Amino acid sequence: MAGQMAELDARRTEVMGRAARIIQRKFRSYLLLKAAINIQAVCRGQLARHRFEDLRRKEAAALKIQKALRIYLDRRSYIEAVVTVQSSLRGMAARNVLRRKIKATLVIQIHCRRFLAESHYKKLKKAAITTQSAWRARLARKELRELRMAAKETGALQAAKSKLEKQVEDLTLRLQLEKRMRVDVEESKTQENAKLQLALKEIQLQFKEAKVSLLKEVKAAKRTAEIVPVVKEVPIVDTELVEKLKSENENLKSMVSSLELKIDETEKKLEEKLKQTLEAEDKIVNLKTAMHKLQETLEDVINENQVLKQSVLSTPVKSASGRFSSTPVKGTMFTTPARIQESKGSHIDPQHEDVEALISCVTKNVGFSQGKPVAAFTIYKCLLHWKSFEAEKTNVFDRLVQVIGSAIKNEDDNANLAYWLSNTSTLLFMLQQSLRSGGTGATPLRKSPSLVRWMTKGFRSPAAEAIRPVDAKDPALHFKQQLAAYVEKIIGIMWDKLKKELNTSLTLCIQAPKTFKGTALMSDSTAKYWQGIIEGLDALLSTFKENFVPLVLIQKIFSQAFSLINVQLWNSVMTRPDNCSFINGEYVKSGLEKLEIWCLKTNEEYAGSCWDELKHIRQAVGFLLIHNKFKISYNEMANDLCPNLRIQQHFRLCTLYKDEIYYTKSVSQEVIENMAGVMTDSSDFLLKDDSSNSISFLIDDLSSSMQDKDFAQVKPAEELVENPAFSFLQ
Repeated sequence: MAGQMAELDARRTEVMGRAARIIQRKFRSYLLLKAAINIQAVCRGQLARHRFEDLRRKEAAALKIQKALRIYLDRRSYIEAVVTVQSSLRGMAARNVLRRKIKATLVIQIHCRRFLAESHYKKLKKAAITTQSAWRARLARKELRELRMAAKETGALQAAKSKLEKQVEDLTLRLQLEKRMRVDVEESKTQENAKLQLALKEIQLQFKEAKVSLLKEVKAAKRTAEIVPVVKEVPIVDTELVEKLKSENENLKSMVSSLELKIDETEKKLEEKLKQTLEAEDKIVNLKTAMHKLQETLEDVINENQVLKQSVLSTPVKSASGRFSSTPVKGTMFTTPARIQESKGSHIDPQHEDVEALISCVTKNVGFSQGKPVAAFTIYKCLLHWKSFEAEKTNVFDRLVQVIGSAIKNEDDNANLAYWLSNTSTLLFMLQQSLRSGGTGATPLRKSPSLVRWMTKGFRSPAAEAIRPVDAKDPALHFKQQLAAYVEKIIGIMWDKLKKELNTSLTLCIQAPKTFKGTALMSDSTAKYWQGIIEGLDALLSTFKENFVPLVLIQKIFSQAFSLINVQLWNSVMTRPDNCSFINGEYVKSGLEKLEIWCLKTNEEYAGSCWDELKHIRQAVGFLLIHNKFKISYNEMANDLCPNLRIQQHFRLCTLYKDEIYYTKSVSQEVIENMAGVMTDSSDFLLKDDSSNSISFLIDDLSSSMQDKDFAQVKPAEELVENPAFSFLQ
């Protein structure tokens, strides 16, 4: 029992010892962990304190450096500002001194020049008075002699008057004789042409008959030749038949040759007759010109006669007091003869109702047919039918001029202006193609010979029949001049409106680079200005297309618009130094790209040479965007980069250039010095603005742009077609 208790105590002691060791081990590990945490916390705090101390020292050093740098920069800017202010003040003082000196110099020069001019004027006045008095005395003596001679030569003047009247009568007789000769020549020409045509027909018939008979004889000869081998076996040969055939063949050959000779002779005669007819027509033309010259000489003689009479009537008579009076001499009053005019057939104007119907129709917008204005074609057909071109007096032209003038008064409606521009230009083209001057000093058109007209009558095109030549009188020619003036007026109105829109948009485009920052080429606020220009051009072009305005007029208006854009952009770049920079070059380039896209989209048919009008600003922008400009020589700049610019413009570009982004330099100082040494005047670098001038055009240009127009298929106005008085339009 005691042994078991000892064993249990030993067992308990062992268990308690093991538990005590476990508790001690856990407690020691806890103490070690707590000590390690405390040590780490102390270490981290020490490190943080050291780091904070370093940061505090660095921040204090940075503040000291920044303070010193700001002090340095402020001191430098202050010094620069002081220097700028001092230089400005000194320059202002120097300019004031120079201005006072210049003013004093000008005052001295003005007084000196005035004194010299007054002395020179007094000398000239004295010499002029002396010369005038001597010359007037000489003229007075000469007039006195002439008055004495005129008193003796009144009978001679009457004889001269009778002689002039006889010359006038002779000239009128010559004119009548020449007219009769012209009529006789034309009648003989028509008779000879008819005879030649009959002879030609007879010769052709004879030639055909001879040809048929010759073919028959040849066939007969072939048949006999085929029969000959069969007859060879017969001992009797018919030599007479063979000789007869040979003789007939020879006769036929001689007839053919004679016929050919006759045909050649007739052709030669025809050619000679044609030449004679042409010569006769040339003679007629010469006679017409001679008649016109005779009429002019007749008018000159009458005018000279009137001048002589007026000189006699207005000859001053010296009174008893020694002065000359302007009263005419008694007994020298002549009656002025009436001006001799050739009697011409008067033409009755169309009825008033028909004219008013035409006017009421064309005042409306009757539209277009086959791409041609219906109103112009209808007016032309009515004028042609009423023979208004051959009338000396007609009121149709005056009414049409009033209609066109009242129609274009609404200058705000571009569609209405384009419609009437198309009508007036087309009507002007038709008049230019058809009118022939008769009696206005121009050379009359040469008529083709009647035989040639007869042979080529069937080859005339419908377009030639639609616009046929007519003889024009003075009212028709005056109407054509008024149409040309209206075309220029309408173009001027439309150009003024387009110019105002372009000037507004260009002003905004020029001012946009002031607020342009960053590397973006074009923002929404600046792109809308260029887009406004494009939209204005597109709107005008669509209006022109809808109204079928001639291409030459469209090209002239748009080329003038692009010339205005070129001048405005160039002058803005050259006059404002902040515009002559890399950023502004990028900005203008982006706008020019939009204009180039518009030209390509519009095609050369409408745009013409618009893109070439921007050559100055394009070359200037290309120069602004080049890097490493200091490597460029003047020859490269003048010949390759900017060949269309003058040396003054080159110098201005090189001296004003600046770059806010890449800080690149302009051309070298040597190039600038070379340009300065060559130039005589460096202020002539701006482009002249020709936008104030009117857009001029030639009628020949209008005709050349519309020469392929075919009016044969154009339909007249439906309102007039239904009117029975205008049935000729169908």
